[in-house]
Amino acid sequence: MKIAILRHSIRGPRGSMMASAGSLGVLLAAGTIYLAFLEGDWLAVALAAWMLGWIVGPIFSGGDETLRPEYFSLLGLGPGRLATGLLAAAFAGLAPVISLLALAALVVAGARDGVVAALVAVPAMVLQVAVFVLLSKVTVAALGIALGSRLGAIGTGVLNGFILALLGQSWVIAVAFGQGGQIPEFVRYLPSGWGLLAVQGDYLALAAMAVLIVLLLAAWAALLTRRAGANRRSARGRRPMRAGTARQAVMAKELRTWTRDLVRNHQITFALAYGVFFAATPLLLGIPAMLPLAGPIFIAMSAAMTANSYGVDGTAHWLTLMTPGASDVRGRQLAWLVAVGPLAVLVTVAFTLAAGGPWPLVLAAMCALLGGGAGMVPLVSVYGLIPGIDPRNRGGNPLRTTEDEGSITGMAYLMLLLVALTAAPAVVAAVLFGWWGVPIGIVTGVLWYWGLGLLAERRLAAQGPELLQLMRTGRPPEGGTSAWKMPKMSKTHEVIVMLCWSFGAIPLIPQGILAAVFVSNGQLRHSWFLATYMPPGLRWPTAILMMLIGLAAMGTGAWLYMRAKQREKEPELPPVYD
Repeated sequence: MKIAILRHSIRGPRGSMMASAGSLGVLLAAGTIYLAFLEGDWLAVALAAWMLGWIVGPIFSGGDETLRPEYFSLLGLGPGRLATGLLAAAFAGLAPVISLLALAALVVAGARDGVVAALVAVPAMVLQVAVFVLLSKVTVAALGIALGSRLGAIGTGVLNGFILALLGQSWVIAVAFGQGGQIPEFVRYLPSGWGLLAVQGDYLALAAMAVLIVLLLAAWAALLTRRAGANRRSARGRRPMRAGTARQAVMAKELRTWTRDLVRNHQITFALAYGVFFAATPLLLGIPAMLPLAGPIFIAMSAAMTANSYGVDGTAHWLTLMTPGASDVRGRQLAWLVAVGPLAVLVTVAFTLAAGGPWPLVLAAMCALLGGGAGMVPLVSVYGLIPGIDPRNRGGNPLRTTEDEGSITGMAYLMLLLVALTAAPAVVAAVLFGWWGVPIGIVTGVLWYWGLGLLAERRLAAQGPELLQLMRTGRPPEGGTSAWKMPKMSKTHEVIVMLCWSFGAIPLIPQGILAAVFVSNGQLRHSWFLATYMPPGLRWPTAILMMLIGLAAMGTGAWLYMRAKQREKEPELPPVYD
């Protein structure tokens, strides 16, 4: 059943995303195998990274729910049998195959010690990948149950933000806890390293993995039972909403949703935790310079997490459509500012005080980002709406709001880029003219809020029924196309487009724009920004070169995409007969 579903889902944008992910996974697997030829515990570190990826990756994507436990609720299967069957089905997929390829490094490591060790590596590979898969399943199942309450949604948001921030600042952890270049001893004894221990002669590690698999399978079966019996209660004791205008009514509804919806609770908590921990992690090395970025990062991440706001709300939009002349864009914008703005101001001011500035740059960026985020969120949502799962039909994991996780990820990356660009004029003005950048940030923020909101409002008024049709069925109306649908192009071009859009922002924003800001402020040897480590004559050329590389990558992806779009619109010529 799993194979049949996958066979019919590898076409179009999802197929392109799988091809890109598969190519990257093969490269990582090859790197892991290469580490098996090196001395030391580098292979143990790589296997620990694979285990962390299996745990963290599904947390942010909602997990692989191609086959949901609810599909088999009428078959009368016991929890243990259901968990065993779903575990077997979990091995049918791209991720387990690539993980097995990476675990071939155990065979390489064993072959260096003899034939027996190489033979032991074969069952160790199978047991190790089973441990990875079950750790992922148990984590996602526990997360789904935790998200059944507001406290659980907030707690998991903090935990997820902390984990992702540490991954983004992994260089800090490596330097702070690297013990002078030595790999910590405990890495070898993590569950990810038990297969390697078995290959190196500690055969009890095989038995330990088998016991761990049984325990994890039992835990997963118990969590599946909890999931099947879970029910949600609506909030009680809330005061009725009172509003004098349609805009106030929408704003009140949105604010009530921000407090009630577990998805939004998690989103804003995750964004806040990510911004705080990402900016504070360099303190482990005594570097406070990134603290002022906590507020701007929080704003940008909040916009990225809520970019598909209309798609997440589902078919509730019909209420607006049934009210002649109504549009809820302005109300949504105000509610977004109320939910994000006070926290952003508090974090920005507190962390900038702790770091001692730079005040003009940070305040200018904050004001511009707040207006840009409030304008971009509804605009991107109505122009690139991704059909979501209606809130009443969400499964055991409330974070899985759509079946098209690839498009959601792409939208988040695009939103990060667009929101960052809205702050560019204010940041440049603050760098060049100091405090004059703050009023420029306020003015540009207001203009982004008003102008982008106006565009979203017009789009919603003109295409409201079509957007509702897309939300309800997942398919655009006859003759229409989804804004996020990948046009017909060769597989090679699809992979190039996805790679350009996924990785082009890295040289453009952090290694280009931010590095230029740090160089202009004299902040040298700063974090992972390459230009700050270059000799004086190469700092600005390096930052400019990175910007050009990022723009070239993003432009190449956009050019291939637009060219394919244009070809789709061209009428087909009738065949010519001699």
